[in-house]
Parts: sequence; C-alpha cells; structure tokens
Amino acid sequence: MLAAQVHIGTKNCDARMASYVFGRRPDGIHVIDMDKTWQKIVLAARMIAAIENPADIAVVCSRPYGQRATLKFCRYIGATAIAGRYVPGTFTNRINPHFMEPRMIICNDSREDKQAVLESAYANIPVVAFADTDSPLKYVDVAVPGNNKGIQSIGLLYWLLAREVLRIRGELSRTEEWGPFMAPTCSSNQIKND
Repeated sequence: MLAAQVHIGTKNCDARMASYVFGRRPDGIHVIDMDKTWQKIVLAARMIAAIENPADIAVVCSRPYGQRATLKFCRYIGATAIAGRYVPGTFTNRINPHFMEPRMIICNDSREDKQAVLESAYANIPVVAFADTDSPLKYVDVAVPGNNKGIQSIGLLYWLLAREVLRIRGELSRTEEWGPFMAPTCSSNQIKND
C-alpha cells in the first residue's frame, strides 16, 4: 500500500475524516492510517458479500483514471458499473431509461460522484465510498480512507476490496494467490488485451 501511495492524503482535512489521519508531513500533507484503511476494506467487503445478487451493487466512477479499475472490479465481483458520466435520476426517476434500484452503491469519490450519493440518500441506499482526507462524508455510510486521486492507489484499493469479497464468498482461499487483477500502470496495448 505504501508503493501505491494509498496513505497520501491532501493538505486539507475534513472534520469527519480527522479520525482516519495518522499524522501530517512537514510539507502539510496529511497521512492516512493504513490500519484503518484495511479495517474499512474488510467491513465494506462484508457488506458487499452479504448481498445475494451482486448485480444489485452499482459501482459509480466519473473520474477517467478510475474507470478501468471500476470496470475490472465489476467484472470480477459481478456488480453493475456506471463508469463515465452519471445520468441524474438513475436511482430516483422511474421514467429515466437508465433507471435502476441497486441495493448498494460503491463510489470512487464522494465529491465527484455527489449526484449519485445524493440520490442514494433519497432512495435509502447504503453508500461505500473511497475517501481522501478532504472528501465530504455527507450521506456516505462507510468511508474507506485512502488516496482516491492516484491511479495506482485506486487500482490497489479496488483490488484489495475485490480480493476480500471473493475470500468472504469462499471463491478464493487465503493461501491461494490471486493474479494480475489490476495492473494500474499499463500501456495502451495491455489495456486492449483485457
């Protein structure tokens, strides 16, 4: 997690994220407590594994550098991906052609995906969100603290979450290694082969 810089936060710190901060570097960057990150990944994985039909989980990511990890996470877990632009009304407007009623939402960034998080609050849908030190946690039920602005960090967070879900479901044992799920830094040729 250190190599992927999951522990690197921002210079700003939201009051609700203060309990996840380990300390502050001399340059003003907050450092996220990785033990709490792991505890929240396990909690989120338990919530995801408790849902019988994985297609009832919607994974929302509007940031371009998190979309590949989102799509691969959904492929291995069986969730529904909403990568790219989120269409307003997807969770609340029954007339919308993209309307869906998920049982859980996982979002990459509660600030960028605020419309999806707000609509989930209207529809009483639990939200799991990757949260940096400056992320707003309003309407977020489980915040997984970590760097949600770096490609490697996002890839690793989704990889850890997917691996833990598969272990809880019994599809993967603790002794068996799980191969190249997400190689966050890939060339365009490797992406085409996926």
